[in-house]
Amino acid sequence: MSIVTPPGRLPLRERKKLRTRQALIDTALEHFTDCGFDGTTLDDLCAAVEVSKRTFFRYFDSKEDVAMAPTQDLWAAFLDDLQTRRPTGGPLLMLLQDTLFAALDRMPAEGWAERVLLTRRLAARTPSMNAHGLQFCDRTTRSAITILRERFGLADPHDLRPRLALDMMVAAFHCALEEWAFQPGPVSRDDLTARLRDAFAAIPGSVTMTVA
Repeated sequence: MSIVTPPGRLPLRERKKLRTRQALIDTALEHFTDCGFDGTTLDDLCAAVEVSKRTFFRYFDSKEDVAMAPTQDLWAAFLDDLQTRRPTGGPLLMLLQDTLFAALDRMPAEGWAERVLLTRRLAARTPSMNAHGLQFCDRTTRSAITILRERFGLADPHDLRPRLALDMMVAAFHCALEEWAFQPGPVSRDDLTARLRDAFAAIPGSVTMTVA
């Protein structure tokens, strides 16, 4: 379960599940920040939220999974939007950019940015989170390629352009995220969106950039 579907549109039982999931995320990020990722056990998290390990594993596969849930929710929304997005006849990279912006707009305006910030700072000093993030990124890219091939007729497995377009989009996101996460002062979803627009705008110039 993720936050792709707005909570207000969910039945009561699903809203309760979403609250439990969010409590696990918030508690995990707080404990990992205060006590360290390795210094916090799964038992510690479950005890703090008053749930069993069995309940925890209904929502997450690992400590890394719960710690990286805020950014994983963004990419789940990206894939969800890509499934239904209509092509405009423009460049594929532009379609991917618009899809990512739409996914960002679906993230909660309050709280989400702060959770992403904690996640990113934790990942910067936790090797297992970085490894988990790389695996997640690879799975997401492969899922996006499958969607592109099925929905937009990009059936040639030897055509490198869809993968390169996706990789450029992801690279721009990571550049924007790094600039955003380590800036001084408060953070917001809108500020991340603005930095992402700047990163996307720099892509054409980076491709044609020359050096003496």
